[in-house]
Amino acid sequence: MRTRIKPIICLLLAGTMGMLFNGCGQDNKVADGKVEIEIVQYKPEAAKYFEELEKKFNETHDNIHLTISSPNDAMTILKTRFIREDYPDIIGIGGDVNYSNFLDSDLFMNIEDYEGLKNIRQSYLDTDKELEFVPKDGIYALPYAANAAGVLYNRELFKEHGWEIPTTYTEFIQLCEEIQAEGMLPLYFGFKDTWTCLAPWNAIACSLAPSDIASQVNKGEAKFSEVYERVATMTKELLQYAQKNPAAYSYNDACTAFANGESAMYVIGSYAIPQIKSVNPDMDIDSFVFPANEDESQNILNSGNDLQFSVMETCENKEEAYEVLDFLLEDENVQAYMDAQNSVPCKEGDFILSENLDGMKPYIEQDRMADYQDHHYPSEMAVDAMIQTYLLDDSKNATEKFLSRFDTDWKRYNRDLIRKVQDYQAEHPESLEGEE
Repeated sequence: MRTRIKPIICLLLAGTMGMLFNGCGQDNKVADGKVEIEIVQYKPEAAKYFEELEKKFNETHDNIHLTISSPNDAMTILKTRFIREDYPDIIGIGGDVNYSNFLDSDLFMNIEDYEGLKNIRQSYLDTDKELEFVPKDGIYALPYAANAAGVLYNRELFKEHGWEIPTTYTEFIQLCEEIQAEGMLPLYFGFKDTWTCLAPWNAIACSLAPSDIASQVNKGEAKFSEVYERVATMTKELLQYAQKNPAAYSYNDACTAFANGESAMYVIGSYAIPQIKSVNPDMDIDSFVFPANEDESQNILNSGNDLQFSVMETCENKEEAYEVLDFLLEDENVQAYMDAQNSVPCKEGDFILSENLDGMKPYIEQDRMADYQDHHYPSEMAVDAMIQTYLLDDSKNATEKFLSRFDTDWKRYNRDLIRKVQDYQAEHPESLEGEE
C-alpha cells in the first residue's frame, strides 16, 4: 500500500502537476522475471557515469534489472511523481533542504540496518542528522559523494611568485595585497549568477557560525543577525580584491577568467574544476580551506553531501535495493565516480583524491568539515539574491539592513517549520535537557 504525502509537501509541490515522466507506472518485475529496481538521481552532469554503471550492473546480476535515470530538472520530476504516488525505488539527491522536506514527509525508508553504513564517514552521517527539521530515529540516506569548497588557486603562478598558502584570515588578506601589488587580480567572481554568491559565504560561514545555526534559530535560541555579522562583512571585504562589478560576470565568465590566468585564486567549490579544465585542460589547480579564523586550528573545510541515496518508504524490494547500494559502494565504482566528478568519497577507504584537492586532504582525513549553510535555507527565501543585493549595496548601514532582513525573511518563509519545531519541543521537553 502506498503511503500518503503529508499536506506540507502537497502544498510545496502543487505547481508541478503538469509535468510528465517516462518512467511512470513501472512494474516491480520485468518480463524475464527479474526484480526491477529504479533509481532517479538528480545530477545530469553525471549521466554518462550512471549509464555505464547501469550497464555494468545489469551485465553482472541475474536477479535484478536496474534502471537509472538522470533527468534534467530531476527535483521537479520527482515532486510530480510523488504527488501521483508514483515512486522510484531509490533516489539520488543532495544533502540539502529538498532532502529535509522529503524526509519530513516520511517518504524515506529507515535504512539503519543496512550493513554498508558501517563504512561511511561519521561526519557525513552527522551532516544528514543536522538536516532533520525535528529529530528522527534512524538513518534515511546513504552518503555517497561529497564536494569541497574553499579557494582554488593557480599552483603554477604561486610557485612562480613564491606566494605562501595562508592559514589565517590576516595572512589571506596580506596575500591578496601582495598579489594586487604585483599587478594581478587576486580573485575573480561570477556574481551575475546569484548562486555563486553562496560560494564565499558558505566557505566563510562554516568556520564562523555553528553548523546547526538554522536549527537554533527555529528553536528560538539564536538570531542570524547575532551570528552572521562577521560572515557578511568578511564576504564583502573580498570585493576589493576582485574585478570591478563582479555582478556583470557569470559563473562561466569567472571559470574562464581563472582558467586563462586572469586571477590567481577563485573562491568556489571543487565542482567548478571540470568547467575550468574544459577551458584550460593543462591548468595546474590546487586548493586550500578558506582561512576565516586567526587560529588555523579553528578553520573548517566546507564539505557537504553532494550525492546520497535514499530508499523510498514504498520500495517493495528492500533486499534487492540494498544489493544495488552494495554495488554502488564497491570501491571501484566509488573511485570511478570520484574521477569523473572530482568529488570526495563519503566511504572510508584508500581512495585516490584528485591532486586538485591536495590542500584540503588533511581536513578530509581529520574530519574537520562542516556542511554548506545554504543547505538549510528554503529556496523561496532566495538567500543567494539577498547576498548579491547586499554585496552591491554601498550604503553605510548595508550590513545592518542585510542582517535584519535575514532574520525577518527567515521567520516569513519558515513560519510553519518554526511552529512545527516548537510543537515538537512542547511534546518532547526532554529534547531541551542537553541544551541548558
